[in-house]
Amino acid sequence: MSWDPTQYLAFADHRQRPALELLTRVPLDAPQHVVDLGCGTGSATRAMRRRWPDADLVGVDGSPDMLDRARADLPDATWIEADIGVWAPGAPVDLLYSNAALHWLDGHPGLFPKLAGHLTKGGCLAIQMPANFTAPSHQLMYDVALDGPWRPTLEPLIVDPPTAPMADYYDILSPVTAEIDIWTVEYLQALTGENPVAEFTKGTWLRRFLDALDEPLRSEFEAAYRARIVDAYPRREDGVTLFPFRRLFIVAIR
Repeated sequence: MSWDPTQYLAFADHRQRPALELLTRVPLDAPQHVVDLGCGTGSATRAMRRRWPDADLVGVDGSPDMLDRARADLPDATWIEADIGVWAPGAPVDLLYSNAALHWLDGHPGLFPKLAGHLTKGGCLAIQMPANFTAPSHQLMYDVALDGPWRPTLEPLIVDPPTAPMADYYDILSPVTAEIDIWTVEYLQALTGENPVAEFTKGTWLRRFLDALDEPLRSEFEAAYRARIVDAYPRREDGVTLFPFRRLFIVAIR
């Protein structure tokens, strides 16, 4: 899947808020080795630098475009282009942090214990993932995918929600960690602009569908999705569009 840093950062404040809130829940005073797994443009990595100025920071991401932006903004970190599903540090780390990245990967029952295994004793695994996949913003994507000439191409992209219930993650991580804190938050995002929910999803989940299509089907599919989304999330009289968005948080100590 391609990534457009400009499109992704169009809602930077809303995307960064859960990243920063996750960071505040990390109970480490002075970690020496810190990894931002799925770092994107490095906005959370920069926050880590402010909190831990002496830490050895490593950002890992599969998108060279995202990493170019990250590298320009924080040149003193180490930036690695790699598949985050298979990358592993050369030695145990004190903090393995991942914001809005691991929901792109399958096999969480095997992946999450593997990630915890990369930690030092007393190290922290901190994860945030979207959990909004049953909301109209995403379900209408699937409805439109099944209702048009693009169906043969897009139907294989329709998957079950990639984030599991909270209890599943407790069961996955409790055998390999000493402490676990798991919670969800629903943010009432107040968006502005023309059809902002469609613009928001175009920076992430919708890209899977758009990238799979060639023109003119790509533009036709996007137009059909945008028409349904604007009805599901209408603009209020004050010009604001309210977009509730649920996110899942995990902080585990080894």
